[in-house]
Amino acid sequence: MRSIPKTMAGAILPGNSTVEIKQFQVPVPGERQVLVAVKASSICGSDIRAIYREHLGKGPEAYQGVIAGHEPCGQIVKVGPGCRVRKVGDRVVLYHISGCGCCPDCMHGYQISCTSAHQRKAYGWQRDGGHALYLLAEEQDCVPLPDALTYVDGAYMACGFGTAWECLTRMQVNGRDRLLVTGLGPVGLAAAQLARLLGVTEIIGVDVAPGRLQFARSLSYRKGVPLVDHVLPFDDQNLHAIQALTDGAGCEASVDCSGVGAARLLALKSTRQWGRCGFVGEGGKVEFDVSPFLIHEQITLFGSWVTSRKHLSDLAEVLARQQVHPEKTGGPQLPLSQAAKAYDLADKGQTGKVCIVF
Repeated sequence: MRSIPKTMAGAILPGNSTVEIKQFQVPVPGERQVLVAVKASSICGSDIRAIYREHLGKGPEAYQGVIAGHEPCGQIVKVGPGCRVRKVGDRVVLYHISGCGCCPDCMHGYQISCTSAHQRKAYGWQRDGGHALYLLAEEQDCVPLPDALTYVDGAYMACGFGTAWECLTRMQVNGRDRLLVTGLGPVGLAAAQLARLLGVTEIIGVDVAPGRLQFARSLSYRKGVPLVDHVLPFDDQNLHAIQALTDGAGCEASVDCSGVGAARLLALKSTRQWGRCGFVGEGGKVEFDVSPFLIHEQITLFGSWVTSRKHLSDLAEVLARQQVHPEKTGGPQLPLSQAAKAYDLADKGQTGKVCIVF
């Protein structure tokens, strides 16, 4: 294991679509904290939308000028006093929100919705994140990464794959379902790969970006099995095309990963009677006539936000057992020195998830 230096480079996001590399002191773990040598730190669409382009958050939720990156994965190299479970050498995924541990949501592992205005801090937003050689983390935020998975697998799981997993499992997606995915960015591709894992045999995907459409068509789940069976460019004929592919019935399950109103509406309208529709894409608005599209069709509509620590741990175990690698849906992997290029590629949104690797 490498020796620990006193200083390190880290990337911050000043806004205005820029990245700066600065020098920081390597932190020392305190009570029940660990120092993680970061191996992979991927870029999330939320970072692009709410920090990289412009600082949208307000108050305690705002970006605090810290080291960026809320999807880190690495290996513990030092533990502070009081650590009870994690030890030096452990491979870990970081649950990217550190909460108070006491509110009802934290007690269930959903630190994403911790109600403490003072103790809820996101890595890469309100406390230093993964775009540096080392990361100071709370022991409780570290989820074991099985040896069968790569560090890039773990980084992708930290937010995007965890988000897709939570929605699909809450909707009880299974082998009886045909699934529609609107938005074939990193979360949409995660939803497709995880739906295959859950037994779905037919997947329809829709996106507006030519690069993402081409990338989705190039991916396979296993040899001879495409990741997405039908990849459609977004247009006003999508609803008819989806009905034609499903014998006029629509899909048993759909999930919108785009956050775009028109795509959300397409997901809802393309869901068959008594089906399930999930919204995970952040931002934006949608309007629809409730009676014909939701009530009369007896559709269950799910809103799902990230996942819990327990469900993230479950996901890691299932992926390892089934030998499914999130990294297969990814795009460019670049060193920290090329963080500006990495963010520019992620912002263009024409490929799979971009990851900074060490």
